[in-house]
Amino acid sequence: MPFNVETQYVRFPSLLLDCGITLFDLQVAYETYGTLNERATNAILILHAFSGDAHAAGMSLETGQPGWWASMIGPGLGIDTDRYFVICSNVLGGCRGTTGPSTVNRQNGERYGMNFPVITIADMVRLQKMLIDSLGIRKLLAVTGGSMGGMQALQWAVAYPEAVAAAIPIASTARHSAQQIAFNEVGRQAVMADPDWNNGDYYDGKPPARGLAVARMVGHITYMSDASMRDKFGRRLRDKDAFGFDFSVDFEVESYLRYRGSQFVNRFDANSYLYITKAMDYFDLAQGKASLAAAFDSTQARFLAISFTSDWLYPTYQSLEIVSALRGRNVNVAFCELRANYGHDSFLLENRQQAEMVSGFLKSVEEDLARQ
Repeated sequence: MPFNVETQYVRFPSLLLDCGITLFDLQVAYETYGTLNERATNAILILHAFSGDAHAAGMSLETGQPGWWASMIGPGLGIDTDRYFVICSNVLGGCRGTTGPSTVNRQNGERYGMNFPVITIADMVRLQKMLIDSLGIRKLLAVTGGSMGGMQALQWAVAYPEAVAAAIPIASTARHSAQQIAFNEVGRQAVMADPDWNNGDYYDGKPPARGLAVARMVGHITYMSDASMRDKFGRRLRDKDAFGFDFSVDFEVESYLRYRGSQFVNRFDANSYLYITKAMDYFDLAQGKASLAAAFDSTQARFLAISFTSDWLYPTYQSLEIVSALRGRNVNVAFCELRANYGHDSFLLENRQQAEMVSGFLKSVEEDLARQ
């Protein structure tokens, strides 16, 4: 049965960022599902992907919409809320309740816009750690997420080794490849080329909807696979029997991408798009280390890494790089490449194998902790 959830908010006085700037008076939006046990040992932190938010499960009382991972989180599901206390927060730099470029800076009464400092994945995780501490949780049973969420899970395991028992990075990477950076740059340039972007100062006027829609269209192509697009659309025409011989919509796939783009601009801030994609591009777990393996020298977590056969945005070789690095440091890690035709989005869709693997892994981690 669907359960109703309400977004909660907490404020923190300050946060020192990797760029050297301190942000003051920050707000974090988060949701929780399930019940924290007396010893606070059953908490799982869910880390969202680029365009996600705090609403990961249940039905939102504000919007009436299901959470973005409702197929995975809930009573009796892969992440069982009858068994675990689950937390998900909107990331720093976001636009769904956590401080970001669209937030009003209380020091001057104006929205940050492009005066918001450039942030990193580590900054996001640092703020999440403050949230977890405020909830009275000393050690998380697990941290998990797909795509950018997987990056955060890795950062958690490395930055706070004593606070994480297990990490489950899904369809993710320890650092972006040149191709991944390139796709993000195309999206950023689409946003900034829109005249309405106005150097990020558009909050009192017309937002750069055209540029952001194009950026989303490009991004959405990378989330799917050739097979899934072929099955879903093929070369079928949209509401017509012949080509229009103009530049209106001819194909169903064109209509779908335009719809996705238009929907995205109604819920996402263009400046947040710039800041979050840049944070993803900056992420490199091995930065400042002798090797990727060396990044895991202090980690105490067990790992489960999952990839998908049709994911060409975050291909399996990137998960295998993480697995190889972990094994190079004798860290307990399991790996599975799941067969799926839906591309990078496979981790978001209902997937029985993924749910069973995560559920079994979490129970195994619980058993390990009970023996300690």
